[in-house]
Amino acid sequence: MRRQLGRGRRNFLVLMARQPKAGAVKTRLARDIGSVPAVWWYRHNLHRVLRRLRRDRRWELVVSASPDTAVARRSWLAGVGAIPQGEGDLGERLVRILSGMPPGPVLVIGPDIPGVTSREIARAFRALRAAEVVLGPAGDGGYWAIGHRALPRRLPAGALAGVRWSTAYALQDTRLALGAVGRVDLVDKLYDVDQVEDLHLQARAV
Repeated sequence: MRRQLGRGRRNFLVLMARQPKAGAVKTRLARDIGSVPAVWWYRHNLHRVLRRLRRDRRWELVVSASPDTAVARRSWLAGVGAIPQGEGDLGERLVRILSGMPPGPVLVIGPDIPGVTSREIARAFRALRAAEVVLGPAGDGGYWAIGHRALPRRLPAGALAGVRWSTAYALQDTRLALGAVGRVDLVDKLYDVDQVEDLHLQARAV
């Protein structure tokens, strides 16, 4: 059983992830390379990121899992504790995570960023000392990370209602939507993997 969240920690790192199953993850990549290789890549990268980030004592790492029933299926979580994402679109789920964790800065990241390390995570948490919100830009106009300083007030339920998800405008829309909350800072730019060209780009970067 995982220890109670927040005991002895100040920062919370949440990795949003779907249970690796064909048709549920990396559907665009699957169209390029097939569903079995796409699911294999997703599971392999998820476990690699979890192993890389779980050892750092500057934060507590937890997986926010989808579907909710996947929380009980421990094998794919690589020994990391999990909480359910709940219902709703991506914006509703992000706001629920950012507002629902114990008191302290919260950073939410995705599972498909091969290049993320503790260095980028630590810089994002440092940025939250000055900013109310931080965003980590991705190469496609979206973002790989969103963080909230945990103000006395929670984010309103519809804070991200107008964001055009899965488009080149997602980062821009989110900055505008959260600008009313307070200062929004950008942190490191990283690249996610959505299609086979992204895999080639990652291979050239190694």
